[in-house]
Amino acid sequence: MDLDEYQRGAVRTAAPRDERNELLHLVLGLVGESGEIAEKFKKWIRDLNSDESLIDRGDITKELGDVLWYVAALADYLDLSLDDIATTNLAKLASRHDRGVLKGSGDNR
Repeated sequence: MDLDEYQRGAVRTAAPRDERNELLHLVLGLVGESGEIAEKFKKWIRDLNSDESLIDRGDITKELGDVLWYVAALADYLDLSLDDIATTNLAKLASRHDRGVLKGSGDNR
């Protein structure tokens, strides 16, 4: 499955674009699902002493899937292709790698 194929499948379960506050719903949903991943890792640190063998990969898989759904739906809402987003991101990272600026801060390095 390619990313655009996933995106087409994901948006079949999204609310209509004209739903009141749908853009805000998608942005906050993405943030919320990302926060759920952070929360699981916080508890992994607190309760499991950061033992990587005890990461619940099935649970993380589900949460990452939720993040991916929101990314796909948000991109679709904004008429963006996941394939294009991924291609652009890899090109940006390759450029940073080639210029030796992967480490550091700032979007335009």
